[in-house]
Amino acid sequence: MTNESYISLHRHDNVDALALKGAPEGVDLPYCLHQIKGWQTACRKLPRWAEVEGLVFPPSLSMEQCSSQPTAAYKQALVERLLPPGRRRAMADLTGGLGVDFSHLAPLFHEAHYVECQPGLCHTARHNLPLLGLAHATVHQTDSTAFAASMPETDLVYADPARRDADGRRTVWLEHCTPDLTQLLPLLEGRTSLLLVKLSPMLDIARALQQLRGVAEVHVVSVEGECRELLLAIIPGHEGRPVFHCAELGRHPYSFCGTLPEPVREGTSTLQHYLFEPGAALLKAGMQDAACTRWQLHKLHPNSHLYTGSLPLPHYPGRMFCVADCYSFSKQDLKRLRERLPQANLTVRNFPATVVDLRKRLKLKEGGHDYLFATTLADGRRVLIHCQRPSAT
Repeated sequence: MTNESYISLHRHDNVDALALKGAPEGVDLPYCLHQIKGWQTACRKLPRWAEVEGLVFPPSLSMEQCSSQPTAAYKQALVERLLPPGRRRAMADLTGGLGVDFSHLAPLFHEAHYVECQPGLCHTARHNLPLLGLAHATVHQTDSTAFAASMPETDLVYADPARRDADGRRTVWLEHCTPDLTQLLPLLEGRTSLLLVKLSPMLDIARALQQLRGVAEVHVVSVEGECRELLLAIIPGHEGRPVFHCAELGRHPYSFCGTLPEPVREGTSTLQHYLFEPGAALLKAGMQDAACTRWQLHKLHPNSHLYTGSLPLPHYPGRMFCVADCYSFSKQDLKRLRERLPQANLTVRNFPATVVDLRKRLKLKEGGHDYLFATTLADGRRVLIHCQRPSAT
């Protein structure tokens, strides 16, 4: 049996179970198990790649760190918007890696340069890129900074710096990433029309904006309520405040954009019919108050990041709830709550207790169709707001 036939036969099987069984004669079991695991990861993360026969998958770390198909498609749409067809002659991906983002961006350009310093990843890219329909791509095994220093004028430069320091520890500081964008950006001035950078969602956005010149747009991308990527679109010579874009790509997608407003410093202690919880991308971008102002909502407390309004907003960039009741922490109210709600989803916002501690105190089971928000109102009262999703009312 060949490696290829073994992989095809067992690609749906449990990798750990296969390892215990051993391999038939002529099969390189470690290699095959690695490829089976890579394909299974691709089925979940990169379904289009999983459909392509013959792809080779690199080490597990590259599979874990690569973009997902939805986030790569988001970058493709972003570049299409910022660079019209007449300005898509050439692009360079300075941190090629597995090549997921490259495979979505390269089809937009006549020339596409994949740059990667690791020989194994370059070997994999030379094998995979033609199978993905990217025969026009050129693979460069070299250091990204060295390539940038001698790079001809390019319409797009894309970079996804490795976020580990010299000791292999995760980092969110720009100057500790590889390549160091604070050093790379001056090399690219005059050589590109657009630099698109993917960064850790844990990065301090305000600090990054201080360190990097020309940031025209900031994109915070979440999937299923979890922030996955922070993207900076840098246009050399751009001046002025960047536009923030918040996007959720999961089952309940939303998008919201605008410039950072002044924080809403006033709150209300009066609950209206609906409660609004900003999405993860909105909170990371610091745009929750911009949405509050746009839809004329009322903030419950300057530090709570919960909002109330009298009208439903189906396209609100977050979650909307119908307010059913509001409980204080008096003995009578807590008794009434326990009688009515033996089970609920509990969230804490600007409240001096954790979800675990509060759930024990309330003797509340997890789950169900009811939601409780423990928070503080503008007048300082600490309350439990009972809500339901509109579909459940």
